[in-house]
Amino acid sequence: MIQNNDNQNGKREINLQQLAQNFMSGMQRHFDMLAFNLASQETVTEANYKQIAHAPRIMPVPAQHQNFEQTQAYARDLLLKQLVNDALNLAVSVMHNAHFFLAMVKCTEGKPELASERQHAAEALQKAFCEARFDQKFNLLEENYSIRCELEDTITSLGFCLQALVEKGGKVGSAHLDENGELSLEFKAVTVPAKKEVPAKLTEYLKVFREGDYITFNNKELQLILVTVSAFADSLFKSTANYTQSIQENH
Repeated sequence: MIQNNDNQNGKREINLQQLAQNFMSGMQRHFDMLAFNLASQETVTEANYKQIAHAPRIMPVPAQHQNFEQTQAYARDLLLKQLVNDALNLAVSVMHNAHFFLAMVKCTEGKPELASERQHAAEALQKAFCEARFDQKFNLLEENYSIRCELEDTITSLGFCLQALVEKGGKVGSAHLDENGELSLEFKAVTVPAKKEVPAKLTEYLKVFREGDYITFNNKELQLILVTVSAFADSLFKSTANYTQSIQENH
């Protein structure tokens, strides 16, 4: 969320650092909740499920009560859809927030003053950006602010994954494939070398689907989705800061 603080002179201040910190704190909460849900699914037993399910001694429709295996599969499918949807919403949110800051900087030419007419101009740019299609948002960032989003292809591929999950039961179709006939996602991951004295390093982890495949991710891959969206956000915030500095230096 962008924080606008009105001071006594009626000016509004937008703190990019605070914006980034708030967003990344939210990402950590999503990551923690995912870890908790995955741990819960890994440790729940059929006995636990039966005990909890029958504790009220009444159900809405007992004849349609699902057994442990059915509910376990349904919970996993629901978690997958919700996570991919949340990841996309977070990616869109960070683009909207960063763009609003960029629009403000552009319209004020990097100056701290925020006159009413300049604010209206920035809000008009923001309205157009928010209403643009998902793929157009990347183009607008590049065209208007010379920002090319790292991991754009992976974020776009997540959109195709969600489309397949919601509309095709998770089955990858030809419309989801790139020019190489693949639906690929490049996740950010950490590689820990065998030698203890060698530090761990950030690497890429490639996940590829082809036509006819079903969208599935193991627990680690589900976590890497959020790590990757965080890396996407971090890169965008840094690009926003660099744009702001360049504008200020030129004016």
